[in-house]
Amino acid sequence: MKKKENEPEMYNEQSNRQNIVQEKRQVSTKRKIYRVIIVITLIYCSIGIALYHLQEKFLFHPATLPQNFQFKFRVPFREVDIPMNKTDTVNMIQFLPADSATKGVVLYFHGNSDNLIRYEKNAGIFTKKGYEVWIPDYPTYGKTTGELTEEKMYLQAKEVYRLAHSKFSSDSIFVYGKSLGTGVASYIAAKEKCAALILETPFYSIPSLFSTYAPIYPTSRMSHFKFPVGEYLEEVTEPVLIFSGTSDKVIPYRNAAKLKKVLKPADQFITIENGSHNNLTNFPIFHEKMDSLFGAEKI
Repeated sequence: MKKKENEPEMYNEQSNRQNIVQEKRQVSTKRKIYRVIIVITLIYCSIGIALYHLQEKFLFHPATLPQNFQFKFRVPFREVDIPMNKTDTVNMIQFLPADSATKGVVLYFHGNSDNLIRYEKNAGIFTKKGYEVWIPDYPTYGKTTGELTEEKMYLQAKEVYRLAHSKFSSDSIFVYGKSLGTGVASYIAAKEKCAALILETPFYSIPSLFSTYAPIYPTSRMSHFKFPVGEYLEEVTEPVLIFSGTSDKVIPYRNAAKLKKVLKPADQFITIENGSHNNLTNFPIFHEKMDSLFGAEKI
């Protein structure tokens, strides 16, 4: 009988042990989950802080030149300095057609790497058709001085346009933007009269571009630079021609394709299959569109 009387006590004791073990496991699991959450939060915050403070390093890759640097190009050119104030000066190269009879000018706003020297080869596309090509450098790029801000990039671009308009009528001024330069070019075309706006490998905006790489971050609030190309295109009344490649690894095609919704019925968005970020000018369709817009090359 005594043995049977002790059975409930033994059962209770065993049950208590199991409860204690289970509670310990639950506490251990909660601690592990808590640690994982802390680690994930720290990683998220660390990456976010890095993106916020280093975004200029990701976005701009300037190559500065000494002020006494002498440019050497294979085609005729002029070097022009546009003083903005006591400390800021825009340095620009004006590439010239071989024929003295000039049809107009292309204001070429280049990408985020190096300086204007990198883009000399693109000038020939237009000089051979009888157009001058003016390529200014952004602040800290090449020999251009000043603080690198979005506002100053716009102000300097407006001065380049003003100088062009003093020599050419607005219907002879074409505005061209490549990559980062599409932000500046679309701004100018939105604010000033021109013959047409051409964008090569554009983005919808910098925050939207960042979001394709870091979708879990509030990029619209984190981005110091905006360059809202989509918004500016809604203000452009002149013809717009856009080139974007489906294999672009820098500015994904899906981001550029967002611009389609803000284009006018007569505007053109040219999708280049297998085109990447730096080879769109190698495709026949690019030159067909250039010939249509600017005319054939001078012979």
